[in-house]
Amino acid sequence: MVRQGDLLAEIDARPFQAVLDQAQAKKQQDEANLTNAKLDLARYSTLVKQSFASQQQVDTQNSMVNQLTAQIAADTAAIDSARVNLSYTRIAAPLTGRVGFRLVDEGNMVAASQQTGIVIIAELQPISVIFTAPEEQVGEINDLMRAGKAKVVAKSTDGVALATGVLEVVDNQIDAATGTVRLKARFANDDNKLWPGLAVIAELTLGVDKNAVVMPTAAVQHSQKGLFVYVVGADNTVESRPIKIAHQNEQEAALSSGLKEGERIVTAGQALLRPGATVAVQTADPRS
Repeated sequence: MVRQGDLLAEIDARPFQAVLDQAQAKKQQDEANLTNAKLDLARYSTLVKQSFASQQQVDTQNSMVNQLTAQIAADTAAIDSARVNLSYTRIAAPLTGRVGFRLVDEGNMVAASQQTGIVIIAELQPISVIFTAPEEQVGEINDLMRAGKAKVVAKSTDGVALATGVLEVVDNQIDAATGTVRLKARFANDDNKLWPGLAVIAELTLGVDKNAVVMPTAAVQHSQKGLFVYVVGADNTVESRPIKIAHQNEQEAALSSGLKEGERIVTAGQALLRPGATVAVQTADPRS
């Protein structure tokens, strides 16, 4: 782990220090010449009043003073540029995070045009998760954002909750190819359960349907007439019944109509069934 400003690497500073010293010496030289030019200008200004010098000499000397003044300004800019280049010889962490593999070893040559960095720093606290949502839900999502209630749960691919965060950004356009909108959630990630590049499932709760009938998503079947499930009757024969789904994720579907609480449905092997077929109901081994 590194903190913002920590020293990561150093480049040989001697050539850049030499350029800075040269620029500072040049400014000192020009300042000395300017002091002498101002003294000469004062002398010429006195002599011209006594007719011992011409006005052209005064004008020429005044121009010399102005040129040296401008040269000192250029010297100051050159010194500032040299100092900036010298500061680049100390490579400091631009942010707080965790470093990955070192990409440049001690003794390697580096150049300003080089595409490969010295090391990659990933910010872990906080960390962001980018995911998508259907375009139909953009209005609900924006309402949640305004109300400050847009909580996001990040889960592993096997459904284990890893962290809870807050929705931070809703993209300003819909992806027309997929019909989705991109979202970004921020997580404190104090325990480092989220890691850059980790595959996670992001769940954003839009609302709560109380007393809803919920069924496994695996039971949902598709036909030309719409969605349906196979319902197992008392005599273990199946019938096809149309359903309407209010909400759905990869594991569960909340129904708006079609089934009642407690009814038995088929969750596997539907391709082998037809209405009226008899099925053998299997109970899962509680030890499995």
